[in-house]
Amino acid sequence: MDRRQKRTREAIFQAFTGLLSEKSFEKITVGEILERADVGRATFYAHFETKDFLLKELCEELFCHIFDSVSKPEIQHRHIFTCEEGDSVFLHLLKHLKNNDNNILKLLVGQNNELFLQYFKKGLLRLIKSQLSLFEERKSTILPEDFWINHIASTFVETVRWWVDHGMKESPETVAEYFSLAV
Repeated sequence: MDRRQKRTREAIFQAFTGLLSEKSFEKITVGEILERADVGRATFYAHFETKDFLLKELCEELFCHIFDSVSKPEIQHRHIFTCEEGDSVFLHLLKHLKNNDNNILKLLVGQNNELFLQYFKKGLLRLIKSQLSLFEERKSTILPEDFWINHIASTFVETVRWWVDHGMKESPETVAEYFSLAV
């Protein structure tokens, strides 16, 4: 992607996440995103097939940021999520949620959050596969690996749901510890 395409993509993301701070995902229209991003319909559809694909790409950006921070921590990466975290990947992710970066909490607690959770879990599965050594000592030898990975991802999603439902009173560090003890 050239610089112009990256700037356009970032403008669309910024418009989308700004709208998320004002209303739920299902009430946001592509027209509102276009107006706020100041781009044409053809430009939007050149980057994203639908609003759902935009949501999917938001999740991809989050996980790409997390992956890059682990695999190349010395390099500053250009993502819509930025930070200088050196934490474990799960704590890093929890900190982004706590900070409500890019209004991601609106997606977690929204009425129709199943689509977001589907994309979120897909990213989690990739993340867990890359960090499987963290959980290896707890895995029973009779469990198939794909079951174990799915269990860890489901536990993380439910940990986040519990945290959000309880007002996120606990620190990300505490929630990361709870998660670690639960798997």
